[in-house]
Amino acid sequence: MRSPVVFLAMIAALAASPLAAREAVREVAVMTADPDGPGSERFLGDRAPVPEAPIPQGALIPQGIARYGPFRVLDAGHAALVDVTDSASPARFAAMLRDFPGIGEIAMIDCPGTEDDLANLTIGRMIRARGLATRVPAGGSVRSGAVELFLAGARRYAEPGAEFAVHAWMDDTGHEASDYAESDPANAKYLAYYRQMGMSPIEARAFYAMTNSAPFASARWFGAGVMAMWVRLDDRPAG
Repeated sequence: MRSPVVFLAMIAALAASPLAAREAVREVAVMTADPDGPGSERFLGDRAPVPEAPIPQGALIPQGIARYGPFRVLDAGHAALVDVTDSASPARFAAMLRDFPGIGEIAMIDCPGTEDDLANLTIGRMIRARGLATRVPAGGSVRSGAVELFLAGARRYAEPGAEFAVHAWMDDTGHEASDYAESDPANAKYLAYYRQMGMSPIEARAFYAMTNSAPFASARWFGAGVMAMWVRLDDRPAG
């Protein structure tokens, strides 16, 4: 079993404005571990400017009417994700859906990623099986392992001003995804997941390659327009 790798990395984000240029270098907590085993951590702990468009300072984090770990119930039909997922999150997510069976949408407000990759993928499959929609509001931030949860939505909405971030994983030997064969379980589980989320084999490989195009010590940041080039985004219903 490869042990967790934890360190702080400095990333330089492309600037879209003078303000963004002054904020271009951010200290980002990047945490990961063996992407093949339980307890893997993969999240980005800070935010960066997105070159596609100016980004609001962040969506307001709602208090909600009930909390289930990183999930908050907003009302009978809506919940929000506001923190990292972990090994306890699938059970908490299931409990939320049991107590509030009318929930049909997950708003992704501030989502750094996950402390347990396998548990995170389990939640994604639960989202898809339940037919829930995922939505990133203006100022919402979906990073690292949380991107898999956004992809899980039966319908996906990303408002202008939403941001996403992806990066490669790395094990404690210094190897990243590209150092392993595509058929290696460490890579194959992501390709299988993307196919379960509706991608063709070609689309799954292309999207996974894109996520790994930013090395572990960095991150690739982009907005809703770029995400729409990779996966289908739905139009928000009127009214």
